[in-house]
Amino acid sequence: MQFFMEILIGGLLSGVMYSLVALGFVLIFKASGVFNFAQGAMVYFAALSVVGLMERGLPLWLAAIGAFGVMVLLSLATERFVLRKLVNQSPITLFMATIGLSFFLEGLAPLLWGNEVRALSLGIVDEPIASIMDSTGVLVSRFDLAAAGIAAVLVALLALFFKATRIGRALRAVADDHQAALSLGIPLQRIWVVVWSVSGFVALVAGMLWGSRNGVQFALTMTALKALPVLILGGFTSIPGAIVGGLIIGAAEKLAEIYVPQLLESQFSGNFGGIEGWFPYVFALLFLLVRPEGLFGERHIDRV
Repeated sequence: MQFFMEILIGGLLSGVMYSLVALGFVLIFKASGVFNFAQGAMVYFAALSVVGLMERGLPLWLAAIGAFGVMVLLSLATERFVLRKLVNQSPITLFMATIGLSFFLEGLAPLLWGNEVRALSLGIVDEPIASIMDSTGVLVSRFDLAAAGIAAVLVALLALFFKATRIGRALRAVADDHQAALSLGIPLQRIWVVVWSVSGFVALVAGMLWGSRNGVQFALTMTALKALPVLILGGFTSIPGAIVGGLIIGAAEKLAEIYVPQLLESQFSGNFGGIEGWFPYVFALLFLLVRPEGLFGERHIDRV
């Protein structure tokens, strides 16, 4: 039972890391109704900006502020040169534009900061918490717990931002209908800059946490793929859904990694390792068959 709890808690805390990336997707989707394929590249670009500025002599906190400034400039440029020209275009057109933006950022980041793998220390040691281990015997990572706390604060702030501010209500209006929002006097260009800047901040936090654990490298762009099952489960328009979906995927992935190969090997001969690589996608696919809009997604009913 103790081993089961260790796996479960480790999976839940790891799922929070997936949720941080999924949050960036949700923000853009809520404001434009478009899946932002460039979110993984934004995570890589933000993390590489932090280590690049630190290599130029800035302390971590100042480098993080500078990297956020870079992400705001990126948001301004994205709105000015990409989004502004695609107002009222079909979602597939905007989606293709984010694919192009992804390739652009993946090339620009190493051009500005170099492409070698760098270590990033946030001052949070990835080791078991001694007090919890002594009292319960369960190993809980200090780093994972800190990441979960950061994600919880971000979710609370973003939920409050969308529900209790004028900009948040304007974001929901823009997501429903660009033309209607413009006719009501909502400044579409400004709204897009705001939401892309907030998404850039989320990418910065996710990039720093993932970079601290795995190193700042091009592989960070692939974190976007880890967020897909999270989005399918939680719903593409729900901020709390991104967290719940991440917790479910993280726990299911870790438990499947340990117990599914044992079950299969007891019934069939062969090696059934590597379950964690594909299990979240199969799990999400099966969930799609039952509830396509996700746990917290908006149900769409066609009327004749």
